[in-house]
Amino acid sequence: MSLKQVVVCWVLVGGSLAGCDRQGPPPGTAAVHNRSPKVELDLTALDAAGLRGPTDGKVAVAYEFSIPDRPECRAEVLRIDSTLELMPGSRGRVGAGAGEILCIGSTHQPHFPAVLEALAALPYVPRIIECHHE
Repeated sequence: MSLKQVVVCWVLVGGSLAGCDRQGPPPGTAAVHNRSPKVELDLTALDAAGLRGPTDGKVAVAYEFSIPDRPECRAEVLRIDSTLELMPGSRGRVGAGAGEILCIGSTHQPHFPAVLEALAALPYVPRIIECHHE
């Protein structure tokens, strides 16, 4: 079997098993797709450091979501994502409503795909979208 055939087989087998893996990708690898439909970000353009853009102008991607404004919810999301800023009184593009708080995080952190997946797995996080700081 040629090296090309081995690589093709490896990619096909790896891709078919990817749905069984509930953990984030290995450290140092970029996400190639979103696993949760709640994560409405294009992760394919990000490198392993959570940055996108040209080599001489890479930037992090900010994301936002809302949670119930309760101490236990705040504590849980902050345990998962150390980059989060909680923005009481702000609606954001995601439209945080009464009794909710806007959360803004960054992809520029170790294991950002796993962080996003853990946040998306929380039943009170309806969606995660890109934040444009408008």
